[in-house]
Amino acid sequence: MSALFNFHSFLTVVLLGICTCTYVKMHFPAILEQRTGFRGFFWKAARIGERLSPWVAVGCFVMGVSIIFF
Repeated sequence: MSALFNFHSFLTVVLLGICTCTYVKMHFPAILEQRTGFRGFFWKAARIGERLSPWVAVGCFVMGVSIIFF
């Protein structure tokens, strides 16, 4: 089943996208400088990861536990 129709898979994709964008912005900030257009979407995901870091970390931990055990 695709991630569009399965809510659990959708949340997994969103959390992994936020974590990846945040990682890329921390290590290669020039890639995500543009705030508009297609790259703006990734800039916003990186901003969410920076500002909500404890909540994103908890979400990733819960996602990992749920994938392993359920």
